[in-house]
This record gives sequence, C-alpha cells and structure tokens, in this order.
Amino acid sequence: MSNGLKSGFLRLYHGETTIDFIGRTRRFFIISALVVLVGLASLGLRGLNLGIDFKGGTAWEVIGTNQSVATVTAAVEKVGAKQPTVYILGGSTIHVEADLNALSETELTRVENAVADSLAQLVGKSSDQVSVSTIGPTWGGQVTAKARLALIVFLIAVVAYISLRFEPKMAISALAAMVHDLLVTIGVYSLFGFQITPDTVIALLTILGYSLYDTVVVFDRVRDNTKNALNVGSMTYSDMVNLSMNQTLARSLNTSLVAVIPVMSVLLVGAELLGASTLREYGLALFVGLMSGAYSSIFIASPLLALLKEREPRMRELRLRMEAKEARTTLSPATAAKGIMERATGSTDQAMAIQPRARKQKRR
Repeated sequence: MSNGLKSGFLRLYHGETTIDFIGRTRRFFIISALVVLVGLASLGLRGLNLGIDFKGGTAWEVIGTNQSVATVTAAVEKVGAKQPTVYILGGSTIHVEADLNALSETELTRVENAVADSLAQLVGKSSDQVSVSTIGPTWGGQVTAKARLALIVFLIAVVAYISLRFEPKMAISALAAMVHDLLVTIGVYSLFGFQITPDTVIALLTILGYSLYDTVVVFDRVRDNTKNALNVGSMTYSDMVNLSMNQTLARSLNTSLVAVIPVMSVLLVGAELLGASTLREYGLALFVGLMSGAYSSIFIASPLLALLKEREPRMRELRLRMEAKEARTTLSPATAAKGIMERATGSTDQAMAIQPRARKQKRR
C-alpha cells in the first residue's frame, strides 16, 4: 500500500477528513443522471428479462456436467421449446425456462415431456431425474401486482416515518435516493439481461432498507449538528452537512464493506460453486443495490437535502452573513469535536467561577 493511500485511510479513521461533498454536487448528480438514463434507455429498448414467476412458463432442471449453454439450447429447441433461457450454475446444474402458455394443453404436455427426455438423454440420466415446474400467466400477474404493492407501501411508510421523525425535506431526499437505487438496479438488470424473480424483489426491498439506514445515520448527525452550529451561526447549512458527512464517512464505508463481503460469498460460493440458482438472483440484486445504496446515501440524499434547505429564508440569510464575514470554513470531524469540548469546558469553568461569587453575595 502506498504512503499516500495509507495516509488517506489513517486520516479517514482518525476523523481528519475535510472532503467537500456539497461542492461536488453537480458532478455527482451528472454521474447519477447518466447511469439512470442509460438504464432507462435499455429498459425502453430491451425491457426486463422476467422470470416465469412473473410472466408464466415452464422450467426444467437437471444435474449434468460437461455441457454448454449452446448445446443445451440446441437440444431443447429441437424438440419444440421456442426461445428457451438456459443457465448452467456451478458447472453442474442445468436450468431451462420456456414460455409454453400459448400452446394447447395437449401440446404443452407433449413439449414438457419431450424437453425432459431430451435433457435426460443429454446428461445420461432418466427423465424422472429432471424436475419440471409450470406456472400459469394468471399466477404471474398476481405475483407482479403484489410485488408492486409491497414496493409502494414501503415507500409511503418510509416517507411518513422520516417526515415525523425528522422533517419533510429529509423525507424527500431519502425518497429520491431510494428511487435512484431502484432505477440503477433495474437499469443494470435490463442492460445485462439478468433475470428478475421474486427473490430479486425481496432483495430490492432489502437494499432499500439498507440504503435508508445509511441515509438516516447521516441525517441524524445532520440534525445533531444543526442544534449546535446553526444556533451559534458559525457555519452555513451546506458546511454543516459537509461536516456531518465527514463524521459518518468511516461508518458508512465500514457498513458497506461488512454488507458486501457476505453477498459476494453468496454469489461466488452459493450460486456458482454450489449451484443454488435462487441465490444467484438474490445475491446479484443485493450486490448491485448495496453499491448503489452506499453511493446514494452520501452523494445523492445529503447534497439534495442541502440544496432544499438552502432555499429557506433563514438559511439564505445565514449564508449571506457568513459570506460577508468571509468566515466560512470546512471542519474535520476531529476539529469539530475538539471545538465542542472546548466550548463545553469553557462553559463549565465560567459556571464554576460564578458560583463562589454568588455564594459570597449570599453571605452578605
């Protein structure tokens, strides 16, 4: 590790960083806008690769080695499975999906059995060892509606909670960060053609909760600093948000790292090595969402909060007053903590100096 990088880590964990997050707001917003626009363009052109739980269809799964996606695809297409989706997980689990809902019941049964026989012959096993599951389009529509309802209820509950616990502008900022995470995750899934399953929806709700937690940690620090800095009038709201973000930066990075390591284990060990196909969709959504959530809580939610608050008359007056005095400064967490201790100690010393005089006056 280079001396500069090592020095950066030491400054971060000693609370000596003075990163100007708010000053780079435009850059962060442009990056996020570009990523979201690319995802939306892919969503409009390619759409989403919905699993059979959402659109309905038939799935076959069998254990077999030394098979390629091209070989399996050609084998199942030959017996009537049109436009199949083939996955080979862990090098041994062959998973095939196809939409057979347009076929008649007799033809559907024939194709199901033909694909099962073809897969069994391909891997040298009996057709009884090929698992087959079928989901109708009605069930898929019900799952889609419930997933949409769960997401809407979650977002409404979050906005209501933060509005009551903190303030409406913080709720707006947190909601914008969560929508950003949703759009980024969905855009990545559309861009790379990853399949969306019910596990993906569960993972999305999980990462939104994580993103919210990380954002609330920063907002809680912002609220605490507001009581001190703004009452004294020593910092603008943007400077105070900068300080709050520097104070929670190490915690946010640690939380993200601790969350990502198990997810990587789920993806690499559970999905790829052990062949657990359900873990693949869940872990992939978690990984993408955690990265986006860590980014949005720092670079989207807090800068947006500063922009909204700076429009308030009190904050505009404070900024003009600070700019007139040319007294604006960017404090590190350690420097801010030292200043608070010094003010607290000074107040205590002053009170102790007043108490003897008060007692003397009382004796007279």
